[in-house]
Amino acid sequence: MELAPVRGSATIEEVAARAGVSRSTVSRVVNGSTAVSPTALEAVRRAIDELQYEPNRAARSLASRQTRAIALVIPEQTDRFFGDPFFASIVAGISEVVAASDYLMNMLIASDDASAKALAYLRGGSVDGAIVASHHTSDTFLERIPDVVPLVYGGRPARVRDEDYYVDVDNVAGGRAATAFLIERGHRRIATVSGPADMTAGIDRLRGFHDAMAPAGLTPVAVESGDFSESGGALAMDRILTATDGLDAVFVASDLMARGAYAALRARGVEPGRDVAVIGFDDSSVSTALAPALTTVRQPSLEQGRRMASVLLDLLAGRPAAHATILPTEIVRRASS
Repeated sequence: MELAPVRGSATIEEVAARAGVSRSTVSRVVNGSTAVSPTALEAVRRAIDELQYEPNRAARSLASRQTRAIALVIPEQTDRFFGDPFFASIVAGISEVVAASDYLMNMLIASDDASAKALAYLRGGSVDGAIVASHHTSDTFLERIPDVVPLVYGGRPARVRDEDYYVDVDNVAGGRAATAFLIERGHRRIATVSGPADMTAGIDRLRGFHDAMAPAGLTPVAVESGDFSESGGALAMDRILTATDGLDAVFVASDLMARGAYAALRARGVEPGRDVAVIGFDDSSVSTALAPALTTVRQPSLEQGRRMASVLLDLLAGRPAAHATILPTEIVRRASS
């Protein structure tokens, strides 16, 4: 809860400007949170003294209550959340850690039309902290959550601020390794179905693809963007096949999109794994359900969920926590390549 200053005192924005920190950092200090670095804490306290900032004491007392609940915020449409195995692994990892604590977890599906409602809920004092799993550059409402409660992102935010905490996988290295894998096996006419350009995972996996192609002296046959869904993968693969001739390999930036790519290839009489090598990203249940089984980049989604929850619990307990945690990926070779 934002603390109202008494009449005639400085504002919280003026304190933040004087201390050289964010508004949310000042809010945490006056609310008594320990999720602030010693340097920032000292700067805020000095600015408060110099400006004679006085928060409303009744509001401060109310804001300091603990609910022993955290929110898991999913800024996605419902069908995408329930249709992608990635989310099941993330939620399982978070739930495992939260269940072992004395906190309860509330889950909010905050699609575009529900983002204001989700923010209002978080501002209402119903939770002590929040975790965001999956987010887009258009989800600007997320940047307002740390004004109220500590927040941990699953995946690097598009615009990282000093006060942000996030747990991600090394998507650049994963995309680079996937593409290098294809190149090492003699493929030269390589395309990619990239992830969405409004998500850092999509951006980073595409960057890794180009990082591997350029040193090998190769130019992509085609680059088409998908949306991490099966239908998006099918549409992007169909565009690639329409625009190119002689394709021999494709890196698809998610297993679910790879399933769509399989369907698009077969609709053109092209057999995945035999006529065109395919490599995905995730190592989800989709990869082993496909025939031929999908070579893919394994990202530790379960562990990512665990780390996200652990970082948030550390913040809530006043323990030191890393602002950025990056987990490794690895290639899992199967029959599709």
